[in-house]
Amino acid sequence: MPKVTEEHKEKRKQEIIDACERIYREKGFTAVNIKEISTAISFTRPAIYSYFETKDEILLVLLNREYEKWIDSLEETEKQIEQGDREQTAALIAHTLGDRGILLRIQNMNLFEMELNCRVERLAEFKVLYRTVVETLTRIAGAYNPQSTVEEINRFCMNFNAFLFGVYPFVYHTEKQLEALELAKVPRIDTTIFDMAYHCLIKVLP
Repeated sequence: MPKVTEEHKEKRKQEIIDACERIYREKGFTAVNIKEISTAISFTRPAIYSYFETKDEILLVLLNREYEKWIDSLEETEKQIEQGDREQTAALIAHTLGDRGILLRIQNMNLFEMELNCRVERLAEFKVLYRTVVETLTRIAGAYNPQSTVEEINRFCMNFNAFLFGVYPFVYHTEKQLEALELAKVPRIDTTIFDMAYHCLIKVLP
């Protein structure tokens, strides 16, 4: 049998992740399963299991991919920071989240359950990327305000990341949720990820 190259294995792995993303976008977390992914890309289920043990691991690797893209954006932002300009710094960081809807959706809605069903080594891969985000935000905060103390910057990173773990449901609603809000007479405020992130950053930047 011809030897399967690492490049070929990586390509197949990305096909699995891409199929998982499509299903997740269109049908949500509960619809993602190995059978559905197998059907979408004509892979056998054993072939998928040779890469991932559970659907949660596939979603976690998808989240990792989104984090890598976010880190790239944050590192570009770091080069543009002007010392002392709070509004510019807040806007630049907020803009990095503009295309990260899938990241926020997974992180806000499904991550806790996914972490319970992943191998610890998979989870550690995600935590490394999370640490990289914190380190990058730390450098950005230091560039914006060099007089910030370590405690102030740590608190900024903690507060902003806490915000990011809950923002998605305030921006994106299903038709059923909107109908329920109307029936319950809950005031609806239309907003965006950028707008919410910007106003959060204005408050929490040291």
